[in-house]
Amino acid sequence: MPSPLVTTDWLQDNLDNEHLVLIDASMANVVGKEPIVYDRPMLIPGSFRIDLEGALCDTGASQAHAFPTEEQFTAEACRLGIEPESLVVLYDDQGIYSAPRAWWILRAMGLKQVFVLDGGLPQWLAEGRDTDSASVAYAAKHGSVVGKLDHTLVRDSVYVFQHLEDERVTVIDARSQERFLAQAPEPRPSVRGGHIPNSLNLPFTEVLEGYRFKPASQLASTFAHLAPSLQPNNGHQLVFSCGSGITACIILLAAELAGYTELSLYDGSWADWGSNESLPVA
Repeated sequence: MPSPLVTTDWLQDNLDNEHLVLIDASMANVVGKEPIVYDRPMLIPGSFRIDLEGALCDTGASQAHAFPTEEQFTAEACRLGIEPESLVVLYDDQGIYSAPRAWWILRAMGLKQVFVLDGGLPQWLAEGRDTDSASVAYAAKHGSVVGKLDHTLVRDSVYVFQHLEDERVTVIDARSQERFLAQAPEPRPSVRGGHIPNSLNLPFTEVLEGYRFKPASQLASTFAHLAPSLQPNNGHQLVFSCGSGITACIILLAAELAGYTELSLYDGSWADWGSNESLPVA
């Protein structure tokens, strides 16, 4: 399974796979798109539900949506019954929105077999597949995974600032063009408008088609058009940012689909950078 995505057909065929851990990573607050609203709770059968803003967020950190600590992650992964050989599939109720964030957390913490359901719950429902109204509360067996964060996959403002003039490092911002250009207000108080100097803008909606990602060939063209220097596998590092580190993971996953390998997330993103008066703004 070389792709970070799985299809609804694949998931349907593997719902009884003993190694499958299926996780609903939906978020209550959706920013940057018109949210899909449901009249009742619906989950894919056998799903566990996780709280990205609680159990998988370091609430003791000053920044918004901070990456979880290794201890937090380990506790949650073990609750879900995740083993080193598990096949973890993540989805959300918007199609593609918060599942990529959970995917990158698990990847950064050392899990290898982690995938996102392309189209998520909306695609599953559109195809008339079965749902449940309640998630699985606890795994039958406590997992044994121990999280170890790969710090090259998660960057901070110090790293970004030190590489502002580095031609081998490019920051790509997933916010809307209006927010990127300070033509629309930021949703968080005391956060300045604008963007990180020398960063590029790729609104996350531009890599999606309906509920799903665009084909890999189209995504490759999208990244190639951002800047001539953006070529896969040439040692160029791409750092992804957004409002607070959620939708940045959508375009990060899109970049992997397009063939890029040197990828990392600026955790905290614009909420962190824009609120720090010592950092420059374009």
